[in-house]
Amino acid sequence: MEKLKVLVLFGGQSEEHDISCLSATTICNNLDRSRYDLTLVGITHEGHWLLTEDAGAIQNGSWRNGQTGAVLLPDATKKALLIFHPDGRTEEKPVELVIPVFHGRWGEDGTIQGLFELARIPYVGCGVAASACGMDKPYTKVLVDAAGVQQARYVCLTPRDLKDMDAVVKRLEETFDYPIFVKPSDGGSSQGCSRARNREDLVGALELAARYGTRVMAEENITGRELECAVRSTPGGPKASGVGEILSAASADFYDYEAKYTNPDSQTVTDPDLPEGKAEEIRRDAVKVFEAVGAYGLSRVDFFLENGTNRVIFNEINTFPGFTSISMYPQLWAAAGLPIPQLLDALIEEGLRRGA
Repeated sequence: MEKLKVLVLFGGQSEEHDISCLSATTICNNLDRSRYDLTLVGITHEGHWLLTEDAGAIQNGSWRNGQTGAVLLPDATKKALLIFHPDGRTEEKPVELVIPVFHGRWGEDGTIQGLFELARIPYVGCGVAASACGMDKPYTKVLVDAAGVQQARYVCLTPRDLKDMDAVVKRLEETFDYPIFVKPSDGGSSQGCSRARNREDLVGALELAARYGTRVMAEENITGRELECAVRSTPGGPKASGVGEILSAASADFYDYEAKYTNPDSQTVTDPDLPEGKAEEIRRDAVKVFEAVGAYGLSRVDFFLENGTNRVIFNEINTFPGFTSISMYPQLWAAAGLPIPQLLDALIEEGLRRGA
């Protein structure tokens, strides 16, 4: 059987570059080399595309010292990667499917998906519109409202709003009680997010979030358990996994970047004890959100289970969730009987099916 020619893209220019490399390492180490002919290309922080040889180079970071450049051609008649060898030669290498292992801007937000669409090359994951809407939290809020899924109250702030900080602070204090959750409108991995407990905190939180996104979103603080559900496309429609729970480190104010990726005390549980009916409610709402944003392939949908009321409240959707060794998305599917190698096979099959 001829191997499928798969291009794995990773790295990127976002603040989540390092996490992308970790995810790509896991994916490359779990792809069946008897089925797939892999080509690996990393994008540096500066936006330079570099060909690399193996997953080991991704893991240790040596790929950034590579000398062989490469770009994906947008020409739909080519369906190829153009490689620039150090000796001046160029080579076109056929590509039959792309796995874009990006988290955050310039990768998970629809930008690079547009290139795949121009090139008419199938790819794993959500399309242009779903990726863009899933990355932009206020747009997601509008779509989720229309789907009838419960979520926290929010206020979206533009750069113009933030020029008058006193007016913004007054508006938020009139809308919410402290603490107030503040986040960039279009970031990921909790970069630039913070919980403000007073006016001084709030000003600092707004200024921080503004450095990470084009707009800022302030939200009602929800106190409760942090729960996640993995969704993937199947020929019969979207399918939800079981529900997982995030147990943040005691030192973490919330499940922030450090808690997610560097704090060994943070834990993920794939079989949490939940009140009767809540797991099924979360699974149903996860599929509703997946369909509301027009997602395809894979997404992780995050919720709160509010203390006291047991309300299920939507938090956010990640259209290309983490694939690190501790990431919830692959863990949930493994718990459902689909380990990472078979999960990747299924995601690739869906990418090819949509491309066809």
